[in-house]
Amino acid sequence: TVLELGCGTGRNIILAARRYPDARFYGLDISAEMLETAGKAIDREGLSGRVVLARGDATDFDARALFGVERFDRVFVSYSLSMIPGWEKTVSAALAALSPNGSLHIVDFGQQEGLPGWFRALLRGWLKKFHVTPRESLREVLESESRRTGASFRFRTLYRGYAWLAVIKITS
Repeated sequence: TVLELGCGTGRNIILAARRYPDARFYGLDISAEMLETAGKAIDREGLSGRVVLARGDATDFDARALFGVERFDRVFVSYSLSMIPGWEKTVSAALAALSPNGSLHIVDFGQQEGLPGWFRALLRGWLKKFHVTPRESLREVLESESRRTGASFRFRTLYRGYAWLAVIKITS
């Protein structure tokens, strides 16, 4: 079972469902418009039987009430923490929704530390137009949550800091 928090238009959940045909997928988003778009895309791809969507807040959700599932083998968050107010609560909620031996996978905008200054400024300006704020403290928050839960933690910088990739694995 796989949950995507902030599933938006469904692009990533569709890619994941195609890649892992034996898994069941669940997508959560706060935007009814995004979910409508995602639902249509999922129908077009013939994945309605394996992908369930629900409207909810990624910082505070009840998976059992929304999906009839209490815990997930994987939870992923792809480029949406940078758009969620109180995003730290999303990390805690995601970890609480994991099954024993489950893992949380996060990719989001990094600090662009290896990019030329002019490009970084241009990119930041463009992201701001879409209410995207790269989370400077993402690594520290994830490390702290990993320690709190006794989970393992891996972190990688991608594309000269354009993005950050993190995996937190619950070990039971």
